[in-house]
Amino acid sequence: MSVRIQLNPVGWLSQLSQLEVSQLETSTSDDLYRVFRNCCLAVLNSGIEQDDSEALFDQYRDFDVNLIRRERGVKIELVNPPEVAFVDGQLITGVHEHLFAVLRDMLYMNTKHEYRYSREIDSSGFTTHLVFDMLRHANALATGDPANLIVCWGGHSIRKEEYKYTKEVGYELGLRGMNICTGCGPGAMKGPMKGAAIGHAKQRIKSGRYIGISEPSIIAAEPPNAIVNELIIMPDIEKRLEAFVRACHGIVIFPGGVGTAEELLYLLGLLLQEENEHQVLPIILTGPREKAEYFQAIDSFVKATLGEKASEKYKIITGDAKQVARDLFESQQKVRQYRKEFGDSFNFNWRLKIPVDFQAPFEPTHESMAALDLRLSQSPSALAANLRKCFSGIVAGNVKAEGIRLIQERGPFELTGDSELMRQMDELLQSFVEQGRMKLPGSSYKPCYKLVV
Repeated sequence: MSVRIQLNPVGWLSQLSQLEVSQLETSTSDDLYRVFRNCCLAVLNSGIEQDDSEALFDQYRDFDVNLIRRERGVKIELVNPPEVAFVDGQLITGVHEHLFAVLRDMLYMNTKHEYRYSREIDSSGFTTHLVFDMLRHANALATGDPANLIVCWGGHSIRKEEYKYTKEVGYELGLRGMNICTGCGPGAMKGPMKGAAIGHAKQRIKSGRYIGISEPSIIAAEPPNAIVNELIIMPDIEKRLEAFVRACHGIVIFPGGVGTAEELLYLLGLLLQEENEHQVLPIILTGPREKAEYFQAIDSFVKATLGEKASEKYKIITGDAKQVARDLFESQQKVRQYRKEFGDSFNFNWRLKIPVDFQAPFEPTHESMAALDLRLSQSPSALAANLRKCFSGIVAGNVKAEGIRLIQERGPFELTGDSELMRQMDELLQSFVEQGRMKLPGSSYKPCYKLVV
């Protein structure tokens, strides 16, 4: 006997017109519905630290989700949902809200932009508009807030001492009234939020924001952590990255694996653009003092491939959570002043130039990975864009269901390029392996790539 539970809509989704409801009903193609269902299942498992999306889905083969039309809008019906999402038979409030965030971002926003997006995919301005519109509909661009949103990047599977340090940094940021935005998963995405929540509580800040920005192919492998109180699901990794950098006022990068390196390369590629030369965006790489080797490897790779100018875009601080928070707090005034000088928004960095090459979705396949231009002779920004795609493919082969299937069917991706660049990449990736940053819990790591000189 199946269990069926209907949920009333929350937020502005409780006031949809019948036309909008009709559009929602017709938007659920087989592929989109599958993604929508999987995202809902991930949200229902909020707080579960899970690396294997296939294992997660296998546990709930009889789970389903339906949309129920009502005069004032639409309800969500859950069929055989996971028990972990309930307390004494009642769905956890935060999970309820996140399910309608999935509906908003996956179906409503997809329907809203489907026609134009299919025809303007190469328009940088339109992509930025789409990112803005999704953040605005999620109420993530609160106009009354000061410039105090700090994005935290880092690994989802990190050691205990690293996780403790991310909480310490979050705590110091929370004491200074800073809000936190992460990729919404476990590890370095959860720690800063947890620490900030305690800092906010001590300062009697009741409006603390813990924003989680994910995308469909990642959220299943990294369900939202329990601290997230604002969930946003962008259509793909490129729009997710743009949402981070447009909305934030500073970025902290903790130790992580290839995904963290991908995020740093994306960021450096943007800041190396001539149009972004004077952007005020503080970036701090930080972790426990005993993990300095991680940052040494990253810093050496950046200098060897993108040059000294790229390494000047960030500061490395190890073992000093208070100094990290002080630097970011003090930088708020510089960020505000820069935005005022150019008449830019405090809550969405319109002035940041993001080329189409950083916005166009990259689908990692054996062919697209082999075709990447990995030569040192190109401009640092162009090289950063290609390296970002390369690392994105490695992330897909490690944790995303479709990427894992590709590797199982056809073997590892083949990467080719300059011998020196390949050597630098090999050293960096090998250092991640040696530090246990590319090993998934419960299994030994098998590379999803091989370097061909």
